[in-house]
Amino acid sequence: MRLAVISDSHSNGPDERISALYEEYLAPVDVLLHCGDMTGASLYHYLSRHPRFLCVRGNCDHFMLDHDLPLTLSRTIDLPGGGALSVGMAHGWGERGTVWQRVAETFPGHDLVCFGHTHRRHWVQHKGSWLLNPGSFAEGSLALLDVAEGRAPVCTFVDF
Repeated sequence: MRLAVISDSHSNGPDERISALYEEYLAPVDVLLHCGDMTGASLYHYLSRHPRFLCVRGNCDHFMLDHDLPLTLSRTIDLPGGGALSVGMAHGWGERGTVWQRVAETFPGHDLVCFGHTHRRHWVQHKGSWLLNPGSFAEGSLALLDVAEGRAPVCTFVDF
């Protein structure tokens, strides 16, 4: 199973660049995760067309849906062939150097914890959880994550 994780897109809506990136990297994945700071409702609606789109609110998401987007999200994703992946998501908050610690503490025992806010890539295993910050989509970064039952997830960062 392949997941795409993005964050900090800081865009009011889709443009040619975002549309091309969506078609190449985001549309083909099984699950699309956005860790906040879309900043515009039209981008939210555009990404929502993905059949398995999950997102949380960032500190810059002050658009008409901000009250509907959760600050944190916890989901279990069934894996092909059996097994499941527990995923926790938050944008992140506070001092940037320790955002990962606060987010990890929010989702103890989760297989995967995704966050944004720092605009810095982060991929590490901590207390049994894989922590992933895909970097800033606005600044040319996203993460593709390949997950299979019984194997460690494989993260590939994409520059564009």
